[in-house]
Amino acid sequence: MKRVTKILIHILVIVFLTLLTQVGGVIWLLSLFISHKINRKKRIIFPVLYLVFNMLIIPPAAKLFGREQIPVISKQLKPRNLIYPLLYRNYVNSELKSLLETASEQLKYSGLAITYLDANFPFFDGFPLLPHLSHNDGKKIDISFMYLDNEGNSTDKKPSLSGYGIYVNKSNQTSTSCIKKGYWQYDFPKYLTFGTFNKLDFDINNTTLLLNVFLNNPKTEKIFIEPYLKESMGFSNTSKIRFHGCGAVRHDDHIHLQIK
Repeated sequence: MKRVTKILIHILVIVFLTLLTQVGGVIWLLSLFISHKINRKKRIIFPVLYLVFNMLIIPPAAKLFGREQIPVISKQLKPRNLIYPLLYRNYVNSELKSLLETASEQLKYSGLAITYLDANFPFFDGFPLLPHLSHNDGKKIDISFMYLDNEGNSTDKKPSLSGYGIYVNKSNQTSTSCIKKGYWQYDFPKYLTFGTFNKLDFDINNTTLLLNVFLNNPKTEKIFIEPYLKESMGFSNTSKIRFHGCGAVRHDDHIHLQIK
């Protein structure tokens, strides 16, 4: 019975790590094999092996599948925090990476940096990057809004640890309508902040500048933000900026960028 329980626990760990990171389940299996062979505890083997794969093995292997890692240590293009690269969620195809690098260079002269959130996993089109519906082909990425500090100055800080869940307007017509229609998940990102640390104001001017940089790139196919933001930011006549539908989640805490 003890053996069966142990096997079930390993299966649950493998499933959880696979859903969370795509490759973590395989690394767990490999760490079990190695720890058995060299008689070392897996709690020592697994984190070491995980980091080796993360930094040295997966990035070059992903290129064979048409995916590239977005920079981790960069002043102009960076993750909200290291959780995203550690969980293998910072991979895109070469065209999207090029777009992001070009956009970050254009914003450099304005003193602004692009902060990214969830992108895609390193392998296989169609593999779901939960909880997202469409981050599965290397063509999508979430980008943080720009913010102002208490003194009204532009800042790279973000209002939540994850970069999600802090809405520009907690209650707006679209969110109220979607929730009333039974789309309970629409407001769910408010539970995914993983902590709020900075009380910041939405920087409409620099966020508008960021969106214009994306819109001016011919590779951009569509951008998702809430309809009230699209209107207030002066993009009413822009077909590339669209409403994502009630079946998704709110987009007044981040930008969803998708290329052709």
